[in-house]
Amino acid sequence: MTVNEILLIDDNYIDNFINKKILTREKIAENITVKLSPLEALEYLASKTDKFPELIFLDIKMPQMDGFEFLDAFEKLSEVQKEKCRIIMLSSSHNMEDIETAKKNPYVLEYLIKPLDSSKLNTLLELIL
Repeated sequence: MTVNEILLIDDNYIDNFINKKILTREKIAENITVKLSPLEALEYLASKTDKFPELIFLDIKMPQMDGFEFLDAFEKLSEVQKEKCRIIMLSSSHNMEDIETAKKNPYVLEYLIKPLDSSKLNTLLELIL
């Protein structure tokens, strides 16, 4: 399966570097866009008029705006934008409250614990197909 675009939202440069390498190696996206904050990501999404990212990998713990606040703001985007995007929470948090909150959100497809690896990615792709 390949998608047009994946959007990575994480304030950690190293995690973004590793995740982009894994996604590139698995050849599941034509484009991988990285944003270091949810605010940057929201501006990016708001500026898109077509070809929205099909997958968004979203961290929880970030400065200024966390992943859950991003989800609240994401709700305000147009229906066209939201229907194209599937959100995967990708976090180091093992906190059950974080996991439950994420899974209750209608836009969150899955919650994965960092680090992303080929096995987790393949399981995710099976879920999406």
